[in-house]
Amino acid sequence: MPTALITGATAGIGAAFARRLASDGFDLILLARDGERLERAARDLRDTYAIGAETLVGDLAAEEGIAAAEERCRAGVDLLVNNAGFGHKGTFLNVPVSDETTMLKVHCEAVLRLTHAALPPMLERGRGAVVNVSSVSAFAVRGTYGASKAWVVSFSQGVAQDIAGRSGGGVRVMALCPGFVRTEFHRRAGMDVSGIPEFMWLDKDMVVDAALRDLRRGVQVSVPGTWYKALVAATRLVPSGVAGRFSSRAGRSYGPRRT
Repeated sequence: MPTALITGATAGIGAAFARRLASDGFDLILLARDGERLERAARDLRDTYAIGAETLVGDLAAEEGIAAAEERCRAGVDLLVNNAGFGHKGTFLNVPVSDETTMLKVHCEAVLRLTHAALPPMLERGRGAVVNVSSVSAFAVRGTYGASKAWVVSFSQGVAQDIAGRSGGGVRVMALCPGFVRTEFHRRAGMDVSGIPEFMWLDKDMVVDAALRDLRRGVQVSVPGTWYKALVAATRLVPSGVAGRFSSRAGRSYGPRRT
C-alpha cells in the first residue's frame, strides 16, 4: 500500500485528508501535538478502513518535532501533506514577536525541511507527491499569516520547477490554497467569522477532493471553488492598495482571547 504522512492530522483539512486517503487505500502516518487525540483518530481510521495508521506526536514549532518528522520522511513516503498551521488572536503589533516567529517556524521552516527530506526518496523511486497547504490569503495582504502562506505558494512552485523532468513527471509538488473552511482554525484564533457570507464557506471534504484531482492533473497551485478561483484572478487586476485595505479587514474581527 502507498503511505501518506499528514501533519496537523487530527482536525479540519488534515483530518479530511486522512479519511479520504484511508478510503483510497493509503497507509497513514499522522502527526499532531495531542497524543491522546492522535491515537484516537488513528484507531478510528484503522477500524473503519482496515489500513495501517502510525502516530507521530510532535510539535512543529519545536526542533525535536521537525527533526522527528524529517526522519520519517527520509524513510520514504508516497505522499506528504504539510497541513499543520494556525492563526493569531490579533493583528501584527498586538501579537508577541515570539508568536510571530513560531508561526514562521510551523508555516515555513517545517514545510521546507519536510519537503526537503521527503523528495529525494520520491525522486529515487520516480513517484510521489508533496501537497503544501497554503491559503487564498497568500494572494492578499494579510499580515504574517498571509505572508507565510504566500511563501508556501512561491516555495512550492519553485520546487516543482526544480524537480520538473527529474522523474518523468512522476513526482509532483503542489500548493493548496483554500478559502474559508469550517474547521477549528477560526475558533482557535479567536476570530469572529459570523459576518462571512454562507457562499464563501467551503466544505473540507470538497477541498480535499479538489486538491487530489488537481494533483493528478499536475496543477502547481490548487484553488478550490469557482468563486475563489475568480477572486484570486481578480487580485491580479485590482490595485494592491485597494486589495490591501479590503483583505486586511475581511474576517479579521477578533473575539475574546482563548487558550
